[in-house]
Amino acid sequence: MLTRSSFPSAAALLLMLPIALLSGCNDSNDKPTEEAVTPKPPVAKASAEVGVRPAHLISQMSDGPVKSKLQSCAGMRFYRSDFSIGHRGAAMQFPEHTRESYQAAIDSGAGVVECDVTFTADKELVCRHSQCDLHTTTNILAVPELAAKCSKPFTPYDAATGTPASAECCTSDISLEEFMSLKGKMDGANPKATTVNEYLAGTPSWRTELYSATGTLMTHAQSIEMFKAAGVKMTPELKAPSVAMPFDGMSQQDYADKLVAEYQAAGVSAENVYPQSFNLEDVKHWIASAPEFGKQAVYLDERDTTLPGFDPMNAASWQPTMAELKASGVQIIAPPLWMLVTVGGDGKIVPSTYATEARAAGLDIITWTLERSGHLSAGGGWYYQSIKDVTSNEGVVYELLDVLAKDIGVIGVFSDWPATVTYYANCNGL
Repeated sequence: MLTRSSFPSAAALLLMLPIALLSGCNDSNDKPTEEAVTPKPPVAKASAEVGVRPAHLISQMSDGPVKSKLQSCAGMRFYRSDFSIGHRGAAMQFPEHTRESYQAAIDSGAGVVECDVTFTADKELVCRHSQCDLHTTTNILAVPELAAKCSKPFTPYDAATGTPASAECCTSDISLEEFMSLKGKMDGANPKATTVNEYLAGTPSWRTELYSATGTLMTHAQSIEMFKAAGVKMTPELKAPSVAMPFDGMSQQDYADKLVAEYQAAGVSAENVYPQSFNLEDVKHWIASAPEFGKQAVYLDERDTTLPGFDPMNAASWQPTMAELKASGVQIIAPPLWMLVTVGGDGKIVPSTYATEARAAGLDIITWTLERSGHLSAGGGWYYQSIKDVTSNEGVVYELLDVLAKDIGVIGVFSDWPATVTYYANCNGL
């Protein structure tokens, strides 16, 4: 597990040392005892390639101990870390939820990789961030026979009214076979497009098309086999359906059970799986129906959008409370970056009330999503909204990450470019 309790403290290790030494000693006649245990060979760590981006970000940081520490690690060898979680794979530069994106995340050191899970018309589980995002993440609109099946056809930009170009294509519109015939592309659409080709050419300028020539879509089961072969842990997110449930006889509970069943069928140990959902009832369902998976299910917290007046600095504005979540069986909570931090009186990034209350309640924390905001010189946008006044350069990525790791104690960070987090994790022994 990723939980902090899995790792003994330094003091505990020192207390254990004499016992460990004694247990390996023979009696006075120096003959092996029946209790003697052959030490297991150490597990080889999987190496990682972090590339040039971490050095670029570090160069932008303000001078200080955090920058100095990160600079000192420039020449070290890097390894895969569970602290580094591949969000949709490595979506900054590769088409999200494709084999190529997942491989890039693994190569850059993500110890945990995410498949967002939704379903097709024939109720097969596939990897997509949303049930209805095929029009921005695949080439479906360029395939006439499949575009004709979309929930909403392509409508061009109307200059007279200023109405943006639009479309809506869902996995539930097509069969698994049809889904697998598509190609993944960089997520994006051109709202002023007058043709399909113009609409598909909408990648944000701070991402890249360099690796988008191929984008191999994957089923959930295929992602499991890929991650299992690579030796990484898995964090599937059960996406909210965009269709009415039950769907063709499949209830929400059936859907949640199907996700877990595919790990069981593949022989994946529950300790290597972190199922996620924004729906608290899904998490509670896993806790009750599949406790071996439910004990490390992740509650993705978006109460800022569902609770009027939600304020991460005011515990009275949250329902349920952190203690109530813990009492219900939730062990891991996952809010967006901005909920966990604020700006202190000295102008430094500090933990929010939300963060301190979650830790006080005994909840572990994972957060999302680093490297998804483009250039940070203008405040960083949605993910940095609580610290926008001190977000003025790219180096703030590492200043934020340092507070998340050391002051809050998060156990993992989702990133669209996992190498950034991998570098930090290795440098700080996480």
